[in-house]
Amino acid sequence: MSRAVIYEKFGGPDVLELHEVPEPHAGPGEIRIRVAAAGLNPMDWGLASRPELAAQFGVTVPSGFGYDLAGVVDEVGPGAMGFTVGQRVFGGVMARAVADFAVVATPAETLWPTPDGVTDLAAATLPVAGMTAAAALAAIGLRSGDTVLIGGAAGGVGVFAVQLAARAGARVIGTSGEGTFSFVRELGATPVAYGPGLADRVRSLAPTAATDLFGTETASAALELGIAPERISTIAAGPNPPGGVRATGGVDAAPEAMTRLTDAIVAGEVVVPIAATFPIEKVREAVELQAGRHVHGKIVLTL
Repeated sequence: MSRAVIYEKFGGPDVLELHEVPEPHAGPGEIRIRVAAAGLNPMDWGLASRPELAAQFGVTVPSGFGYDLAGVVDEVGPGAMGFTVGQRVFGGVMARAVADFAVVATPAETLWPTPDGVTDLAAATLPVAGMTAAAALAAIGLRSGDTVLIGGAAGGVGVFAVQLAARAGARVIGTSGEGTFSFVRELGATPVAYGPGLADRVRSLAPTAATDLFGTETASAALELGIAPERISTIAAGPNPPGGVRATGGVDAAPEAMTRLTDAIVAGEVVVPIAATFPIEKVREAVELQAGRHVHGKIVLTL
């Protein structure tokens, strides 16, 4: 037997239960990953609590939980491609990452080898947040010399977007709560408080591009400042964001985006802020903390 977090009905963190389940094995064309860490994203508890969102991703109950994971390949089925037993890997598996084992069909576009110098804890934070940050910046054509306004700078995606933008040679302004200003500065951004009047607070800083990683407030402020819609992106405003700005997400990231990110981590040019770790047995507490939206960085479950 093995362990997996499962929910049998939609709801809040209380529906998440740790079950003993039959140990899965790799079949033809598949690999099995012994999971060491699973990173949490807002999407995870969104799927567990909102049936209409789950339906968009083909998730039905009963369901497993989580997407981001890191671990080691411990079984390779006949005809499986691209992976070997003992290889460290990280990536995404829809609604089944928080478990002792994950079986994945190959070739697997959402799995990458974990580079030496990147821990499993760090790797487990990257698939959704790292690719989304890369896509959000690519959508606005970010370039050296830009001044970019990033909404939600201290969140799970924001911590990577700020660092990637600064690394690209942009001046970065990051919205956050005032209690998070020092953290945002450490990431490489000039902090500014979110909330009403945002456009007035950043006007003198003259942003030339913007990405909204939380909702629509930053995108609306950027439009108010006269930034062209094609230089503004959103990730959480739905398919029709305000003013014709660009909606994007991790699926739009360039194929090489993850390699660039892990190279930067290995080189010490990007850090992975992990706000908290929880054992799998405390999955409910972990989700409650993340759903509060006041976490500085990423939350990771360990197995």
